[in-house]
Amino acid sequence: MKAVALAWLGGFLAIAAVALLTDALSVALVLGSFGATCVLVFGYPDVPFSQPRNVIGGHVLSSLTGLLVLTVFGAHWWAVALAAGTAIALMMLTRTVHPPAGSNPVIVFLTQPAWSFLLFPTFVGALVVVAVALVYNNATRPARYPKYW
Repeated sequence: MKAVALAWLGGFLAIAAVALLTDALSVALVLGSFGATCVLVFGYPDVPFSQPRNVIGGHVLSSLTGLLVLTVFGAHWWAVALAAGTAIALMMLTRTVHPPAGSNPVIVFLTQPAWSFLLFPTFVGALVVVAVALVYNNATRPARYPKYW
């Protein structure tokens, strides 16, 4: 039960930080897939998918893939599938697999954002979640986070 409570609080704090900064800075930092990211970094911080390289790299690479495919091919049913599959392959090739980031190309196709989406919310939001995870996980657990960068 302690692990459950700690994961709950970690997820709460990370999403609160992202949402608070969104309000304070008037820039979008909330990304739907960050909720699933919190499941990993606070519930299972020792697994490879939860490490900072995977969280940040996976989110950025997947959003970039979605934006590129959307720009080149337009918003078609097959293009979103191409973007999602390509993002999975690229994360695997670069050793930055982060399962929640696999939804980013779909989010890109649903919202059709500007290229600034890559910076806000994707990159900066992922940095905030990782920063909260670094402080929180190291303050509440005997094991160190991250296992590697």
